[in-house]
Order: sequence, then C-alpha cells, then structure tokens
Amino acid sequence: MSQQTQAKTFEVEEIRKDFPILKRKVNGYPLVYLDNAATGQTPKQVMDAIVDYYSNYNANIHRGVHALSQEATDKYEQARIKIQKHFNAEKAHEIIFTSGTTHGINLVANGFSSILKEGDEILVSAMEHHSNIVPWQMLCEKTGAKLKVIPMDLKGELVISKFEELLNSKTRLVFLNHVSNALGTVNPIKTIIDKAHSVDAAVLIDGAQAAPHIKADVQELDVDFYVVSGHKMCGPTGVGVLYGKEEWLEKLPPYQGGGEMIATVSFEKTTYAGLPHKFEAGTPNICGGIAFGAAIDYMNKIGFTEIAAYEQELLEYATKKLKEIDGMKIYGEAAEKTAVISFNIDGLHPYDLGTLMDKMGIAVRTGHHCAQPIMDFYKIPGTVRASFSFYNTFNEIDLFIEGVKKAKMMLQ
Repeated sequence: MSQQTQAKTFEVEEIRKDFPILKRKVNGYPLVYLDNAATGQTPKQVMDAIVDYYSNYNANIHRGVHALSQEATDKYEQARIKIQKHFNAEKAHEIIFTSGTTHGINLVANGFSSILKEGDEILVSAMEHHSNIVPWQMLCEKTGAKLKVIPMDLKGELVISKFEELLNSKTRLVFLNHVSNALGTVNPIKTIIDKAHSVDAAVLIDGAQAAPHIKADVQELDVDFYVVSGHKMCGPTGVGVLYGKEEWLEKLPPYQGGGEMIATVSFEKTTYAGLPHKFEAGTPNICGGIAFGAAIDYMNKIGFTEIAAYEQELLEYATKKLKEIDGMKIYGEAAEKTAVISFNIDGLHPYDLGTLMDKMGIAVRTGHHCAQPIMDFYKIPGTVRASFSFYNTFNEIDLFIEGVKKAKMMLQ
C-alpha cells in the first residue's frame, strides 16, 4: 500500500484536529513536532478529562464518605482497570500508579535492596536510558551485587549470544528496555524473559518508549515488571504505572511510608495495606491517573495496529529521504524498530543542526538522549533524533527533510 493510500485510510487530518498545539506556529513557521520520543502531545479528549475532574469532582480519594470523594475514587479506580485491561494484567491490584517510568524502576530497585546479597549478579543492556542504569548501580553499591552489561552491535541490536553467556545461576535480575529511546530498536524481550526465567531471574522491562507504539501483553510476555509513563501515550506528565506480578509485589517492601499505604498505625508498630495501596503512599496524582485512563481510551479507539502500520510508513519514508542526503549517517538500523531516527551529518554538530531546524519551526531532539553509553559506543557526542507519532504527516516529513538540507547548507 502506498503512503498516499495509507494516509487517506488512516484519516490523519481528522486525528490532528484533536491536538490544538499542532495548529500553532514557531518562529513564524507551522510547528512540525518530531520530538515524540521525549513527550507525546495531548488530545483535547484528555484535556477535557482534566478539566472535568477539577471542575466537577476534585476531592481526595479512598478516604471520604462524601459524594465528591466517592466519585473521584470511582473514576481513579476505573482508570486503573482500563490500564489493567490494556496491558492484560491478570489483576487490577498488579497495576501500581507512579509518577512515571523512573519512579517505577526506583520502586523495584529499592525493594530488591532487601533481597540481593553480595555475589549476586544483575544484567542490564547496553542501550538503556539512564533511568534504567543508575538505580541498578545504586542497588549494587548497597548490596554488593555485580552489574553486568549485555552488549550491542553496530546495527543497534543486542547480541543475544553474549546475553546467554552472561546468564548463570548467580543472575537474579535482568533489566532492559522494550524499545530504545535513542535508536528505536525493538528488543526481543520475550526471548530474553524466557531465557532469564530459565535461571530463575526476575525481569523488569522499561516500556516507556514501546507503549505509544506497541500494545504489550504482560501475561503473554510472562514479564515480572513492566513500567510506562503517561506522557508518552497522549497522557499528562507526572503519572505512570508499574505492572508487577502479584507474587513479586507481595515480596517487595514498601518504597515510601505515609498515609494510604497502611493498615494500622501505632507508635509501637505499623502494618501495611494490601496491594496496590502498599506502594501508593500519600495523595496520588488523582487527576493524572484519570487522564491517563482517558488517554488509553483515546489511543485504543484509533487502534494500535493501525497506529503501528501508519508510523512504520512514516519511518520508511523519512529514512529513505534522509539517506539521499550526502554525509548522512543513521545510528540504529535494527531489523525491527519503531518510528525513531537518530542521525548525524559528517562534520556538523547535532546541536547546531537542531538549533537551525528550530528556527524553521521543526522540533527535534539533540544530544545523548539520556543514553550516554550508546553515544560512547559509537564514539560520538550525540545525535539529532526525529521521532514520529500517528498525528504526524508525510508533508511534515517533507518539511523536515527540507529543514535538514537547509541547515546543512548553512553550516557547511
């Protein structure tokens, strides 16, 4: 199917009407927003859910008998169930609301600090975001466990044979992303999960970059922990979820102490509440949770199969056009990847390219993308990263390509 036919079938222009920000101009040019891997844009349907909460039933949850509190509680727990069904978790209480992916990873790392011991080993991939590196380094410092790295190759794919060599009876935990934020690589997480389980190691998957493109089934994957952020999925910032198998969540101690996460409190002893409240101390981001549920509804209405197919055509089109530019180097050419392109042009600094493109209204990300080990692997300071979403168009990619060419001409 051609790009033109798919674009018409997908009705992207109708979808774009849901995103007010896409109508604005930047530096006198129509906004071309290609920084979706950092933060996706928010449709008015999600904004409406936020306004509705603060306009009609703003109240604390789980604690009040009055009507507003009960309504807020119902809406918040309904959002939890929406997210449970979306990721196909077996039980609603396996969905823990967090402030985002980083919070979820730190929650799990903190819990394992009481489980790991000196001599244990944990594995992390070479293509992780800093949020999926630093907490495990801190965990090793606390426990005496050893961190080992699953290497990657020049195409931006993990070397599975090396992963198999690293796995042994001392391996307790394996951590990696479902999709690389810097390269777009889709990792073979089912294979990795199964191999890790063969040595009784638990697995945490950072799903932040996958969730906007791929509908993960946590039961089919048999993953132990899966973490995502709402703002990558048309939701607000400051909210995300940790999925954890019930058996693991029961083993881990609370991450924070305070209200809501307790069963009983006295000065002599405190007992903790059951799941999910054990990990949700204090007043949560109630509106954020409800809005995240609305975002899940919005994306499912469009359809993840349809989203993936359209974004793949955007990716292929943009990749083809970029490769026609002299001096172009694309980093991350895995056989399976999402709609992300990281690139440099010979002799030009990525920051300079990104700055000039911004002057033309084109929003791309430059730098190491919180994935500095990847940049060290390629021996580069950083890249320009263009990341596409289902509301982007082929015309926007044409404007992006022209912007790259103009910036290149100005800098050379």
